[in-house]
Amino acid sequence: MRILTIVFVFSTIAGGWCQTIPSATEGFITTSDGVRLHYLEAAKGNGQPILFVPGLTMPAEIWEHQIPYFAKNHRVVAMDPRSQGRSDHAVQGNDPQRRAQDIKEVIDALKLSPVILVGWSMGGPEALTYIDRFGTEALRAVVLVDSFIGDEPDPGRAKNNNSNVAMIRANRTEWTRNWVQSMFAKPQPQPYLQKLAAASLKTPTETMIALILNTYVVNGDDRRPVLQKLNRPVLYVGRPAMRSQANQLKARLPAARVEFFEGSGHALFVEDPDRFNKLLDDFFGKP
Repeated sequence: MRILTIVFVFSTIAGGWCQTIPSATEGFITTSDGVRLHYLEAAKGNGQPILFVPGLTMPAEIWEHQIPYFAKNHRVVAMDPRSQGRSDHAVQGNDPQRRAQDIKEVIDALKLSPVILVGWSMGGPEALTYIDRFGTEALRAVVLVDSFIGDEPDPGRAKNNNSNVAMIRANRTEWTRNWVQSMFAKPQPQPYLQKLAAASLKTPTETMIALILNTYVVNGDDRRPVLQKLNRPVLYVGRPAMRSQANQLKARLPAARVEFFEGSGHALFVEDPDRFNKLLDDFFGKP
């Protein structure tokens, strides 16, 4: 097995998107299967470490409103999962099991344990896969943001995934532009939407398709059985449209906290960052 290595870059990030993230630094770890994973880090306080995991093809920078805010009292890391952002575009391992191991290797390499794990969209199923594989020993708490957890079998979901795959292959650029726009219920500046689309397009088309199929089709999309292993505080934050998912969580973890953001889209932490950040502050408690 390849030895896990880590490289730190201690200079403040300059240029491009990252100018909007004060005091953030960047670094890389090399995973046990040889993939370089990029991350952003910021810390002023000595509070509980937080690891932010973005959704499908999105970069670590999408947490730009959270990184400086939480760095005042926490050590904050936002990672680029493999094949996303400035991480290596991996030929292998674009599946929840390997990406969950990547989360573990980031936690271990950066000595984040016990860490608050925050997963948005696809990052939620990957966080649950991490728990399924490695338990909760390294976790202090878990936050799932507008994530699919599981439900009864629905042929409509599989049909929708197959339809998306066909449209992605037909015109990836147009699909991505429309998909990024669909993340938001409130108008966003066009330059911002263009940056998100450009970041998404860094992930090769067939890799993106593999991520979708491996997460929601090939490996099954029902992660409800994992919830019985989740013995840490849990917060679910989502749109009212995700109420059924929150209900699935509460049915198995009655102590879990659930909050809905009326009028927000899928990327609710971008649209309503002040409310989102204060909610997490309240959930985390004192550093």
